[in-house]
Amino acid sequence: MRIEPIELEPKQTLFRDYKNDYEKIADRFNHHPFEESTWERRLSEIRNQTYQRAELSDVLNHMNRRWEAPERTFNNIEKLKDEESVVVIAGQQAGLLTGPLYSVHKIISVLQLAKEKERDLGKPVIPVFWIAGEDHDFDEIHHIMMKQGNGMEKMTIDHTPETKASVSEITIDQQKASSWLKDVFGMVKETEHTHDFYKEVERLLKESDTYSDFFAKVVYHLFPDEGLVLIDAHDPEVRRLETPYFSTMIEKNREMASGVYAVLQKNRQEGYETLLDSELDDAHLFYSFEGERVLLVRDEEGNYRGKNNEVVLTETELLKVAKETPELLSNNVVTRPLMQEALFPVLAFIGGPGEINYWSVLKPAFEAAGLCMPPVLPRLSFTMIDRKTGQQLEKFHIPTDEVIRSGVKEKKMNWIASQSTPQVHHLTEQVKKEIDSIHAPLREKSASLGADLGQLAEKNLEYILENIDFLEKRLHHSMESRHQHEMDQFENMEWTLHPGGGLQERMWSIVPWVNEYGTTVFQQMNRHHLSFKNDHYVVYL
Repeated sequence: MRIEPIELEPKQTLFRDYKNDYEKIADRFNHHPFEESTWERRLSEIRNQTYQRAELSDVLNHMNRRWEAPERTFNNIEKLKDEESVVVIAGQQAGLLTGPLYSVHKIISVLQLAKEKERDLGKPVIPVFWIAGEDHDFDEIHHIMMKQGNGMEKMTIDHTPETKASVSEITIDQQKASSWLKDVFGMVKETEHTHDFYKEVERLLKESDTYSDFFAKVVYHLFPDEGLVLIDAHDPEVRRLETPYFSTMIEKNREMASGVYAVLQKNRQEGYETLLDSELDDAHLFYSFEGERVLLVRDEEGNYRGKNNEVVLTETELLKVAKETPELLSNNVVTRPLMQEALFPVLAFIGGPGEINYWSVLKPAFEAAGLCMPPVLPRLSFTMIDRKTGQQLEKFHIPTDEVIRSGVKEKKMNWIASQSTPQVHHLTEQVKKEIDSIHAPLREKSASLGADLGQLAEKNLEYILENIDFLEKRLHHSMESRHQHEMDQFENMEWTLHPGGGLQERMWSIVPWVNEYGTTVFQQMNRHHLSFKNDHYVVYL
């Protein structure tokens, strides 16, 4: 395995400034992500904060026993009781088989930064991954993308939850899940790893009650020796620890919402993308009502209502819920980072471009809740290249970084055009010029006999040229058929390295890579030293 960095200009303006021109948006954050002085300053902030370390450690211990986590995980959970210990944290929804590749890339990012900062600071730094089990959008996690021929196919599990419940509350339909898993593995070629990988994942699936359980078990199968600590944010035991933090979010709700709204407007005025939708009356909390997760807003009387008036609670009633039945409450994208900060001694949060966009408006919410925003680092980003695709890049002399940035469609057309002498396009352009010249006297004579005949002659020329364009397309199609093998190679490069016009990590799943290279492939990536200052890494397998 060889890993090399490449420059990759971020598409989002805010994320681009965050990485390359931080001073332009420094007022939205508390810490510069790449200054050495950041870390001692952050440690000082953590020392001034109190945490339920022993209680949280007990909850994590119980939760991870259920997932049969590795021993090193429990060692790190025990370290959390140490007042000097801190965590590096990232999170994601409980996608099937971990979802898109960037979920695994986030985990590698957490492991890398935790190892680096433990060495630099001489303190225990624990890698933590937050499973957003409270999320209820099942459509976002109920599938993976698999390569099929010259394209990608969406493999969706045949399970429709009866209610809009949190993912951690949805019991897996084992029969449908087993059928789905069999279909997924039916799409990969048989290798020395296929049978063992399939049987192990099948076992993990059968031993899982919910999709969050399945996610956790698969992650520990991929990273068994790294000491990673997983937390399901929607576990009732976690919610009981969160009572005081929910209470603060309710009491300071108006102040938090207005602060977030103000910065959101500022971002809009300065031309930054606004991926977060937030209004002044948003409570940024969910309430579980009749088995469904209901988003709350504040009304003019100061009550909390369901977005569609499903439920109405006074502030006093909602505070009582926070105290007596906190498992009925959950966070949205605005309050989840606050809850994360209140629960854990967070040395750093790691997020993708979209998450950093969200975080750019959260500083007032942190301050209203009496918290300090941690350093926010952009996650590591990778493109994996299998041996076959690597050989194809060499064959056609195509630079890897160019394919990752923009694909090979233009290069494919240029290659096809180069296979004929003279090139088809040049030939047709030459014929068009000759016809225009030969046709000119006919147009002149027609125009002299009347305007209508002149227009008819012009249309006649246009019709002839259109037919030549049609013939050119047919010639290209014929040449593509003649060079089908090469066309398939171009399509493979496109769908492997630039699928759907974007990065591989946003569409591909772990399945083809583990099937080809074994379950240690991501552990091998993690053994390299990877700097967070680089835009993107290419992994040659």
